[in-house]
Amino acid sequence: MVMLKPRIENGSVYSRQEAAEALGVSLSTLKRLIRKGHLKVSKPDGMRRVFITGESIQSMLDNTVVERGA
Repeated sequence: MVMLKPRIENGSVYSRQEAAEALGVSLSTLKRLIRKGHLKVSKPDGMRRVFITGESIQSMLDNTVVERGA
C-alpha cells in the first residue's frame, strides 16, 4: 500500500504532526527544524499547541539547498 504525503497548501494551518507527515520527516526532526529557526510557528498565549502555516513550510523548502550525493 502506497501512502501519499499530504499536500502543502498556502493558507492552510498544520499541527506539528501534520507538518512532519507532509514533509516526510519524524516529529523529532520537525521539532529540531523549529528549534533551529528553519520553520516559523505560531503559539497562542496559554496554549501548548503550535501552528505552522503552509507558507512557512513552503518558505523553508524554497530556501533549502539540495546537495549532490547527500
